[in-house]
Amino acid sequence: MHIVFFGDQHLDSLGGAQVSMRLQREFLERAGHTVTVVAPRMHGPRASASGPASVDLPSMPITVDREYSMSWPGRAADRFLDAAMTHRPPVDLVHVQADFWGAFIGHRYASRHGIPVVHTMHNRVDVGIAAVTPLHRPVLAFLNAWRRRALRGAGEQPVPGRDGWAFLRGLAAGAAAVTAPSTHFARRLEEHDVFSPVDVIWNGIDDDLRAATLAAAPDLRVPGRPRFVWLGRMSPEKRLLPFLEAFVASGVDADLEIIGGGGQRAAAEKIVAALPHVRFAGRLTYPQTLARIAAADALVQTSIGFETQGMTPFEAATLGTPSVISDPDIAAELGGGLWAVPGAEGSEAQRISALSETLRLAASDIANGTAPAPSYEVAEAFRQSSRTAAMIAVYQRVLAR
Repeated sequence: MHIVFFGDQHLDSLGGAQVSMRLQREFLERAGHTVTVVAPRMHGPRASASGPASVDLPSMPITVDREYSMSWPGRAADRFLDAAMTHRPPVDLVHVQADFWGAFIGHRYASRHGIPVVHTMHNRVDVGIAAVTPLHRPVLAFLNAWRRRALRGAGEQPVPGRDGWAFLRGLAAGAAAVTAPSTHFARRLEEHDVFSPVDVIWNGIDDDLRAATLAAAPDLRVPGRPRFVWLGRMSPEKRLLPFLEAFVASGVDADLEIIGGGGQRAAAEKIVAALPHVRFAGRLTYPQTLARIAAADALVQTSIGFETQGMTPFEAATLGTPSVISDPDIAAELGGGLWAVPGAEGSEAQRISALSETLRLAASDIANGTAPAPSYEVAEAFRQSSRTAAMIAVYQRVLAR
């Protein structure tokens, strides 16, 4: 098969969806398939020329650090893409893994050429936008109007509505299948009539890299203070600042490593400036990140209601590291090997207090050698080879129609 991925962001940029898409491409290619990735051209100091498996669309940077960019979905992008694809093998299937301009461009391409679409929903749009702007309702209304305009004539008839679920319904209207990276997000998509049934296919971890990381890890815990690790984008929906407030309030004698970057780094450093055992590692490579997770005693996940899967606790579980989990949906998906933070429905002050108490409990369990062990079943099911096999089954089902 020749599958074309469409993403909102270049695969070399930071983000869980980008990590997942890179792994999917690699394991599909190992299985003998051809994958082309269509995404906005990257800008900034980390930008580099993409290989022959990618089509970098004309784009403009949209963040101060120039890490992220967008391509305008319109006739110019359509013409550029069609010209780029003329030199590639015939396309069997379009796999949209985007929520905004990448989704619009992908569905427009599939409609023009009569190609079936599998759409993976990575983003709970309503929660994500509400986390970053108080004007989320007019923003969602604008996005729905943009969707109707961009997808006019592509797929099904335009879907009315102004909220986040209407937006996702409009994206799914032209799809032959929809997948979600977790059971809880798939359930919500079905409950809000986005698509039914939604196939649940977790994002995975590189089998070989997992094996190498585990082989390099010590057999026994290295003595010392409890070691916590937090990683992700430093933006409001990830709740890094409330976590650091909770860490300070907990008073635990523990090491904390924070991996990642983003606009809240300066504010984060200020909160823990007086603590000697907190380290900001910055942005690391994927293998480096996995090695740090494996070396930690516990990973801390702090977003609530935003993640459609939350890859980091699953990566931790498959490396044998338990997690402190703030999101009850992610805790339920993992099933075990964690400390669940109570009170997700409370005020932010109550959430910080509950997280602080849970950090004290986790530190005590780690020091006493009674930390919970992650589920073996979750660790095995999270391998990318098994996730790719499940996705290929969806592809074959769609093409068989």
